Amino acid sequence: MNEIEAINQALFLKINANATTPAWEIDVAIFTADYLIYLVPLILMCMWLWGDHARRNLAIKACLVVMIALGVNQVIGLVWQHPRPFMIGLGHAYMQHAPDSSFPSDHATVFAGIALTLLFARARWLGSLTLLMGLCVAWARVFVGIHFPLDMLGALVVGGVVLAGVSPIWHRNGAMCTQLAEHLYRIVMARPIAWGWVRR
Repeated sequence: MNEIEAINQALFLKINANATTPAWEIDVAIFTADYLIYLVPLILMCMWLWGDHARRNLAIKACLVVMIALGVNQVIGLVWQHPRPFMIGLGHAYMQHAPDSSFPSDHATVFAGIALTLLFARARWLGSLTLLMGLCVAWARVFVGIHFPLDMLGALVVGGVVLAGVSPIWHRNGAMCTQLAEHLYRIVMARPIAWGWVRR
């Protein structure tokens, strides 16, 4: 474990910004680390509002995978408290963050859960786009000093394990859940559907 932690810290120091890093790079990284995640609900909303039944089914499954994965992260944090770099005086932190457990990264878990769900369902374009955004966010959060590289690898593992556990259950029951959600959606959004703003 000590060897792994040494590698983790060495990789962090190679990626982490320092006093010679241009301010514009840090600003871009802060924006990426903090705000790119808001594109995820936008992608899922578009899949639902303008997608067919299969896309809607996939959007709900992706949401479920992410929610369970984030729950798993909370349990891991309670069982094994891993400090963030700034909590042990390592590197430079350019963002404010609560001094809680760093492993796994919640931000990276969101992107990993969505991207893996989409890619394994052969939604390659959306899955690749989400994965690319996730890699950018993962890099940015290490770059600004609030995560270690292995926090991101942990997020990928958690997302993959949860997807593997959810998939057989969703295969049996997902269509029924999606049909129920579509029924409620068509009641609530009856007017926009009638006006042709969104897909029925």
